[in-house]
Amino acid sequence: MKEIRKIIFYEKYFADFYSELPESIRRKIAYVFDIIRQTERVPVKFLKHIEGTNGLYEIRIEYESNIYRIFCCFDSGQIVVLFNAFQKKTEKTPQVEIKKALKLKDDYFNKKLKND
Repeated sequence: MKEIRKIIFYEKYFADFYSELPESIRRKIAYVFDIIRQTERVPVKFLKHIEGTNGLYEIRIEYESNIYRIFCCFDSGQIVVLFNAFQKKTEKTPQVEIKKALKLKDDYFNKKLKND
């Protein structure tokens, strides 16, 4: 299937999180990443804009009774940049995780501007 989007990691935040997960959850994440890469309109079940932010999204993964969130943004339209991730333990997404993701997003675009 044709790739519509490319997924890249910013720094090592997501990779560190991912490396600690069991193989079953990694497979589910890979499945969701394939949907994001290949689907024109990604269902909100898998990718949702974080209200009150300027372009911050969360990739949503549910596996058995566990919920995982990966923060990301779009760059140049078709590139999805992954930031921090966490296992969700409460109904609401923790503000500390959102703030961390927003800081990483700012860092990413500031570094990109310096390198252009």
